[in-house]
Amino acid sequence: MSGALADVPIRAIVRGLADAAARWADADFPPRVRVLEAIVARTGYTLPVVEYALDRLFEAITEPALAATIADELGSLDALDGFVARKGRSPARALSVGPVCIVSSRTTIGVAIPAAVFALCAKCDVVVKDREDHLVSAFFTSLVQEHDAFATAARAETWSGSHDARDISSFASVVAYGRNDTLAEIRAACAPEARFTGFGARASVGYITHEAFADERAAAALADGAARDLALYESEGCLSLHALFVERGGRVTPERFTELLAEALERAHVEFPPGERGAGASARLGSARALAAFRAAGGTGTVYGDEAARHLLILDPPSSDPPLLLPRALNLHIVDAPAEAATYLKSHGIALEALATSGLREDVVKMAVDAGAARIAPFGALQAPLMEGNHGGRPRVADYIRWITDDT
Repeated sequence: MSGALADVPIRAIVRGLADAAARWADADFPPRVRVLEAIVARTGYTLPVVEYALDRLFEAITEPALAATIADELGSLDALDGFVARKGRSPARALSVGPVCIVSSRTTIGVAIPAAVFALCAKCDVVVKDREDHLVSAFFTSLVQEHDAFATAARAETWSGSHDARDISSFASVVAYGRNDTLAEIRAACAPEARFTGFGARASVGYITHEAFADERAAAALADGAARDLALYESEGCLSLHALFVERGGRVTPERFTELLAEALERAHVEFPPGERGAGASARLGSARALAAFRAAGGTGTVYGDEAARHLLILDPPSSDPPLLLPRALNLHIVDAPAEAATYLKSHGIALEALATSGLREDVVKMAVDAGAARIAPFGALQAPLMEGNHGGRPRVADYIRWITDDT
């Protein structure tokens, strides 16, 4: 099945995508400036947070990153242009799987763009369900300046609901982001033979070993990173810090670390001011704080926050308490070993997306692997995954191609 990019050399596609992204990485690029307020209005995030999100998104889409990822997964960029020799195997060519539909999520800014970029690298025609800010549409418009074929290959549309206003049964591959029930509906609307990739509700946590608390300077650096992971995007994304496990036995106590984290959050509020909070979120935050304060008065746990209620930290809550999942709110659990964190994650049915950690100690890595994590990252980098990484543990480009071999 041929698409608009079928006869365009892969290196020209990669270069065009990277050049367009480089223009979008410029804060003064007019299309980016025009879309900023629309993103702020849609998400409720403040302007510095949106600027950070766009920087991280477009600065990651570079020609070396795209080329290296494709070559790693397919063996060679040239496989997308013709048959290539393979050691001990028949020559093969990577062809487009066919038209791709990508359904964006409500919260994450530009989440569909990396998926669309790699689908275009696979020479697929791509349709993206855009959000109300029309970010994807604006990016696709800039692609046309790189190559005329992008005008047909990359299209952004808006429709109500997850799929009910758009027939998705004609797509060879469907990628969707959202709640698990929404993903089930989208999957049911796909053609039986279509490839479906769903990215559902997941959470990320942190784990700090006692060795990392060598001194207060080291602890303060970890606190700065954790504060950024917590504050960005109002803790809404799957890469936000949703729970933190802190080991006993370090030179800095968990109590002192939590004080440092509260101080770091004060600074984070300046760099990334809190966004709009609906009445429901504010009420739930108030209830969580009141319950924690009541328990603390009885000798269970400690509550940290500021007068403006911009953040809430609860140290050593009952293990029966699930993650707060509220804006800039975090439970910190004091533990002796990663096995306790593993038990907590399992008991609350938490699907783990990523683990922020202070070091790759073997038992910490095992906990992340056993919990199903797709990524391990240093504190402060949870919200900045690499373009070369496997989003959600999936291939970046291989999901969008089919192979044909030459056995003659």
